[in-house]
Amino acid sequence: MSVIEQIKALCPNGVEYKPIKDVYTRIKGTPITAMQMKAIACENGDVRIFAGGKTFVDAKRESIKNANIITVPSLIVQSRGIIDVIYYDKPFTFKNEMWGYTHKESISVKFLGYVFSNNIEYFRRKASETGSLPQISLPVTEDFLIPVPPLEVQRKIVEVLDNFAELTAELTAELTARKKQYEYYRDSLLSFNKNTPPVGDVKWLPLGEIGTFIRGNGLQKKDFVDSGIGCIHYGQIYTYYGTFTTHTKSFVLPELASKLVKIHTGDLVIACTSENIEDVCKAVAWLGTEEIVTGGHSVVFHHNENPKYVAYYFQSEAFFAQKIKYARGTKVIDIKPDDLAKIVIPVPPLHEQERIAGILDRFEALTSDLTSGLPAEINARRQQFDYYRNLLLDLPRRSA
Repeated sequence: MSVIEQIKALCPNGVEYKPIKDVYTRIKGTPITAMQMKAIACENGDVRIFAGGKTFVDAKRESIKNANIITVPSLIVQSRGIIDVIYYDKPFTFKNEMWGYTHKESISVKFLGYVFSNNIEYFRRKASETGSLPQISLPVTEDFLIPVPPLEVQRKIVEVLDNFAELTAELTAELTARKKQYEYYRDSLLSFNKNTPPVGDVKWLPLGEIGTFIRGNGLQKKDFVDSGIGCIHYGQIYTYYGTFTTHTKSFVLPELASKLVKIHTGDLVIACTSENIEDVCKAVAWLGTEEIVTGGHSVVFHHNENPKYVAYYFQSEAFFAQKIKYARGTKVIDIKPDDLAKIVIPVPPLHEQERIAGILDRFEALTSDLTSGLPAEINARRQQFDYYRNLLLDLPRRSA
């Protein structure tokens, strides 16, 4: 008998649906600021303090003033910015702008976590209605109706979904290890040692000596159309494109394209503005045959080197060590084209550039290609997980 059949047998007449507030105990956090969290953070802290997004610190219990320390398995509702939930079963607290839920049965807490994740898009839609910064109010979760099957059914559902989640986590950990291996080989291949005889007649040159930089302007997301001249928006360099591309995600009308900075085959498009130093200057090489355009917060680098080789160098540790010298700003990080031109790059002969790019292409495919290898398997497992989560939690409502 399948799990679905077992659940139907245990709930022949459906299940009751109740508001979360009628089933779970709501828990409150601790009044603490980001600065205070940073001040008390320590590696061997015995209490974890959660803030918004992926932010958390560990701290000593005695260093947290006015603390509400929770020691039972609970679900934390991240209610502002990134809307999500976190299941946690060790001592913790959280910023008091958030809230959480617990239950005398720990399996019920995990069950609620899966119900939340299955409906996360609903909560995110509610949050987006509040203004520029997504935020949900307490009643949105308190009054949300959830299925309340018998404890045995909850346990069976959680067991199935835990197995899927564990397998995905294992694959993700393996992919993380592969990516670290890839980064090691990439940096090794691109770190020609200047203190030894040059490998293949390598020259060390400022980017400004091997090409020219042109800063874009005037392109907004509202300008996108279904077809026309291809364009790359700087935000898409962070969220959509990899190291290189032959097609654009978006298009603009020819009239607007005529006023924007042009991108030719082999050019790099560089996002020169970011919210953090790690991402700023992420670059994508344009390998398509037609001329496309870009706009503000982007810089086009026109050169005669191997475009993939140069794009890979922009990802390297050596490039990062140089770009931080020229980064300006706090909340928004920017690097000017004149400063990019000062960054030094090793320039071997073109055949050597092509060889290195070919090696790195294979590594990148193993760690990034969604059509093959680990990324494809992880994507398939996530789709399978989503399918079964929705199927298992679509419990028939008991008639009155």
